[in-house]
Amino acid sequence: MKKILVLLLLCASQTGCLAVAVVEGVTDVAIAVVTAPIKVGGAVIDAVSGDDDDSDDSGDLE
Repeated sequence: MKKILVLLLLCASQTGCLAVAVVEGVTDVAIAVVTAPIKVGGAVIDAVSGDDDDSDDSGDLE
């Protein structure tokens, strides 16, 4: 009887871990979906505007 109770407690604790893992996975996907268009839009704007920030740097660290 004690073994069954221990197994049930272990199973209950693992379902909590599974729920946290699922929520973290969904959150990561949602963040990726939101930030992808922003990154693409920034790259398009940089390409169209001809952003030359790298060539303007003199290299001085003063």
